[in-house]
Amino acid sequence: MQNWDALYTNLHLATMVGGYGEIRDAAIAVKDGKIAWLGPRAALPASACPRVDADGCWLTPGLIDCHTHIVHAGNRSDEFEARLNGASYEDISKAGGGIMSTVRATRAADEDELLRQSLARVASLLGEGVTTLEIKSGYGLSLEAERKMLRVARRVGQVLPVTVATTFLGAHALPPEYAGRADAYIELVCEEMLPALAQAGLVDAVDAFCERIGFSAAQTERVFRAARAHGLPVKLHAEQLSDQGGAALAARYGGLSADHLEHLSPAGVAAMAQHGTVAVLLPGAYYFLRDTQPPPLAALRAAGVALAVATDCNPGTSPLTSLLLAMNMACTLWRLTPLEALAGCTIHAARALGMQAEVGSLEVGKRADFALWRIARPADLSYAMGLNPCCGVVNAGVWRAAVVSLPA
Repeated sequence: MQNWDALYTNLHLATMVGGYGEIRDAAIAVKDGKIAWLGPRAALPASACPRVDADGCWLTPGLIDCHTHIVHAGNRSDEFEARLNGASYEDISKAGGGIMSTVRATRAADEDELLRQSLARVASLLGEGVTTLEIKSGYGLSLEAERKMLRVARRVGQVLPVTVATTFLGAHALPPEYAGRADAYIELVCEEMLPALAQAGLVDAVDAFCERIGFSAAQTERVFRAARAHGLPVKLHAEQLSDQGGAALAARYGGLSADHLEHLSPAGVAAMAQHGTVAVLLPGAYYFLRDTQPPPLAALRAAGVALAVATDCNPGTSPLTSLLLAMNMACTLWRLTPLEALAGCTIHAARALGMQAEVGSLEVGKRADFALWRIARPADLSYAMGLNPCCGVVNAGVWRAAVVSLPA
């Protein structure tokens, strides 16, 4: 007689193992926050535990948003409106806009205010079945402000029912106080900021923006060497606007992921395939910027590179707080299949965070993170724009309603 903590029955499973991994008329059991058993209901062992009737819903792994800048203060809707009225990026930058406007707002906000502004965005994702979330820093660009961002990211996971993976993105942009001194700023990132933040336990991974308007491949490699010295995995904003060889560099350092990739070269594809680096696709930024250069998906597929999908939630280029819409965008803009899109927000997103042993698929021993959906088939999650069919979520074995209440 099994003595599980809870047993969910009358449901269909999309385990995301070997495709959708469908098991119809199934059951799944939870013990100590982990999946203890799953399979066809007809094969269910005898058990003495509370049962939950899922009313014929589909159950998937909890969704994973593996690339966000969701902790920030302020917004840039004024710049969005200005661009649509004919202002250029240069015009906006000269007027004090762009990323530095977010840096100023984030630096000015205290920790509690920064948390308050960020929680509403996070709650939107959690209402769509997200159970794991990556949050980057990068709008502080000083030790104190980056520390504040990462502390708030940790607090998000304490206040709301979500697992948060933090990423230090000090090499996101050049702060105004270091204008014309990019190498000196990278030295600050590597020699002062990263050691202090890592020692404080605030960093799970390290990222950089390798681009002509960001940092060079040589500067990025300095950041990667510093991350390696602290035993931290790396990832990279790579090849979004031009081919700087960033994806291949990240792969050589065993990078968890290379993200964006619209201008990825064949050499970059080969390097990612060789080293198992995940391609994180960010259709929100592509859509919002009205880009016309898609990532080389045929080449990535042919090379067997895992494809993840994320919101890239940020105030300037992807103010997107719907992972379901990101899935739809990936399908409609780039012709991902619904299976690829769902795998990109579950099993491959987990790999992009180095968490594939814990989450991302429904398997015995993994954390009991899953979402219930009132849908006819798993492809529905990528199909309907603006519809949220999530009817409940389980985080580490604990049931919660899809709608998340924010603290007062």
